[in-house]
Amino acid sequence: MKIWKLGLEIANDVSDVLVSFPNHERFDLSSQMSRCSISIPSNIAEGSARTDKSFSHFLSISLGSSFELGTQLLIANNRNYITDNKLKLLEDKIEEFQKMTMGFQNSLS
Repeated sequence: MKIWKLGLEIANDVSDVLVSFPNHERFDLSSQMSRCSISIPSNIAEGSARTDKSFSHFLSISLGSSFELGTQLLIANNRNYITDNKLKLLEDKIEEFQKMTMGFQNSLS
């Protein structure tokens, strides 16, 4: 599934970014961002084994995590943990994921 693969890519990109975060963020923002990014492809994988109605619910959770991650990236950028360039690249991937996922979700209805 393309959305699952893109979700994995986002999770891996976030993991790469978190390496440079300050140590004091290890249990706060970086932990939250890690869980959030991992939730994106994980919920797609779990939902894929369900009925279409249930799968749509898991896609909604995945979408929610992607929007949450977008906010966390803005916070990281405001704290100068990530550059404007890196923020833009991740935001673009997340936006692509959201559009693709919403389109797929609509096809399940």
